[in-house]
Amino acid sequence: MHAHPLRHEPPYDKDPDTIPGLFRNLKPIKDAVGSVNKLLRSDKYEVYFLSTAPWGNTSAWTDKRIWLEEQFGDTINRKLILTHRKDLVKGDILIDDRPNNGAKDFEGEWIHFGSENFPDWSSVIKHLL
Repeated sequence: MHAHPLRHEPPYDKDPDTIPGLFRNLKPIKDAVGSVNKLLRSDKYEVYFLSTAPWGNTSAWTDKRIWLEEQFGDTINRKLILTHRKDLVKGDILIDDRPNNGAKDFEGEWIHFGSENFPDWSSVIKHLL
């Protein structure tokens, strides 16, 4: 987001999440795709993708779905949940990098990605598998 050419142009300088097409071409976090594929192949978990899309950026909803399909193919068909209230979704584990949108209040275990305990995908996979 910070490298996007419109990042410092009004009105996006104040709200970069609203840049049209922003979520369409993001580069994956190091080891993210391989780690999620390990979880998808595991008999231990039923994996869903839970994300928040900015309300003021309607392209984000479609962009996130297309991005996931490009990374994971048809294995994620009908496994995307877009919501602004992650605490209302039922599940055992949530991997999320921010406490926002109910992530910190998720009823199961919240794995705070990027935190001291889970700084990267290697630490997440070690914990889960």
